[in-house]
Amino acid sequence: MSTSIRALASDPDIISDFIVSQNFNGTIDGSFFTFTGFRGIFDQAPKTFKGSKASLVEFPALNGQSVSYAVLQFPPNTLFPPHTRPDATGLLFLVDGSLEVGLIDTKNNLYTQKLQTGDLFIFPKGLVHYQCNSDPQRPATAIAAFGSSSARAVTVLPAVFTTGIDDVILAKSFNTDVGTIEKIKAGLTH
Repeated sequence: MSTSIRALASDPDIISDFIVSQNFNGTIDGSFFTFTGFRGIFDQAPKTFKGSKASLVEFPALNGQSVSYAVLQFPPNTLFPPHTRPDATGLLFLVDGSLEVGLIDTKNNLYTQKLQTGDLFIFPKGLVHYQCNSDPQRPATAIAAFGSSSARAVTVLPAVFTTGIDDVILAKSFNTDVGTIEKIKAGLTH
């Protein structure tokens, strides 16, 4: 006899039009459904990669709607390092510049693409992926939509090297020595 247990890591379906938090004290009108947090986002270009979110935390009207959004700004020669989103598929729309993107499937196959302005790329839920602007002169801007109101990003290197896994275990896992692991850890704390 076999037993299977299924775990869902996505937003639950709701049975009402929308959800209002119990601690909401305002009036339900058009402003409840409006997010103004991206105003002025393009007024000053960031010097490092910047991701600005509109998720359940920033925009409570998303509660139960299974969607969220982010604006990703890549100055020249910057990247969003390898990460995963355990709760959401991501759909990236490149609005300016170019990006190299890649994802790794569960069989460790790497799929890469060089995106140009106007291209879309999908990152399936749970798969490790990255985005990189390798252009030395021109910034890139992308819009990301997610299939969860609380799409978390788990960055691979900090998740592995800064969570307290013993250095000896890491050295054996990566077929290297403890000194190399210590150097990697030191580089992540800066």
